[in-house]
Amino acid sequence: MSVPQYRKAAAVALVAGLGLSLTACSTKSDDKGSNAGGKVTITVDCQPVGAQKELLKNWNDDVAEFQKQNPDITIKSVSVGEQCNNPPDFTARLAGGTVTDVFYGYMTDLQQVLDSGQAMDISEHVNKDTIPTWDSVDPALKEVFTDGGKLYAVPVDNYSMGLLYNKALFQQAGLDVNNPPKTWAEVRAAAKKISALGNGIAGYSEYSAGNTGGWHFTSLLYSQGGRVLTEDGKKADFNNAMGKQVLQNLKDMRYGDNSMGARQLLQWGDLLTNAGAGKVGMFIGAPDATQAIVSQFQGKFQDWAMAPLPGQDGAAKGTLGGGEGYFFKKDLSPEQVKAGLKWIAYQKLTPGKGQFDYARAKPQNYPVGLPQPLLFANGSDAQKQELELRKANANVDTANFALFEATPVPIKGEPRNAQAVYAVLDAAMSGVLTNPNSNIDALLKTAEEKVNQLLAAES
Repeated sequence: MSVPQYRKAAAVALVAGLGLSLTACSTKSDDKGSNAGGKVTITVDCQPVGAQKELLKNWNDDVAEFQKQNPDITIKSVSVGEQCNNPPDFTARLAGGTVTDVFYGYMTDLQQVLDSGQAMDISEHVNKDTIPTWDSVDPALKEVFTDGGKLYAVPVDNYSMGLLYNKALFQQAGLDVNNPPKTWAEVRAAAKKISALGNGIAGYSEYSAGNTGGWHFTSLLYSQGGRVLTEDGKKADFNNAMGKQVLQNLKDMRYGDNSMGARQLLQWGDLLTNAGAGKVGMFIGAPDATQAIVSQFQGKFQDWAMAPLPGQDGAAKGTLGGGEGYFFKKDLSPEQVKAGLKWIAYQKLTPGKGQFDYARAKPQNYPVGLPQPLLFANGSDAQKQELELRKANANVDTANFALFEATPVPIKGEPRNAQAVYAVLDAAMSGVLTNPNSNIDALLKTAEEKVNQLLAAES
């Protein structure tokens, strides 16, 4: 999970209380989207929301240019607001059959999409003719959306997690911006100094609602060397010393030091709103979280830098990686599938176009130079083109990501049935962040039992 354009980590992104009708996403069309004269119409979701004015204009400009180049294809953009970044609402759209013809999902959504029966096998349609850069796309990302040898989605983003920190607050607190915390003990010490600045500033901030708490618990557990599920994916594997250490670290900062702020139960937009306002010293996330802080939450890009995910007593033993892709609704015509693939190729997978139009993004003060999205295999033609364009148009200080890039942490994927597991683990995260008398053993035991129940039901 990333940040949209990107559904962040990813990526990824959860904002509640939107009051949007799921039925507004209904996308049924006559004759499977085929019009007279061989013309094809497709609906595509996750058009940027209205508040993202430049991103929305860019999207609309791309649609207009794409249709100019492909006069037989009509793209009907559908905005479901931040619901594209909210797993529970995504699940509701699947259940209600209201997904668009080409619909956005996390890498962790594959199983529930397959279970819903809403997606089609697109294997026979995806090749260099429909997506010219397909051979450059990282094979590992293709595999994520493959089941039983069949491809169900096209990857459009990829990320890994690290420690994001506010350089301005570090300086104010007397901390070295070039030597960020490398262990969770150092994070705790730095958080205390930052929160001592007062004015409602949280030294360290964390998610605990809308599946984001479980998402971050997973990355924190990976930093300890743990895993959420057993190797065969059939049992929970977090009710142990490493899982307890994750929650104890947070409880110590929250109630032992009071360095995490009074407001909890934060979801994606809540935390980044605070970060954009200069009220967060540190949090974990993907590189594009800084992008969202600037473009959506009025923050200053120069304030933020990124380091590798901290470990307990030294370097982190792992970090969470993930991303997003586009699925195709069942029963689309071959012409609609090919049209959708052509649009995705243009908007998401072509260096110099769409999300890779760095020359357009640079004068808009939209951050260019971030080590994301990492879609193309290292050394591939498309990767070389994208990297050259990124460097040529960089408008951010790439030194802010130097530590993150120079000290890679082993990436671990998200667990089976990730969103359902994350929803359970939200309760453990919210428990230690809202109750000073919370019992970590009891929280993990309850979560373990619930995860085992849902895994048993899926088997």
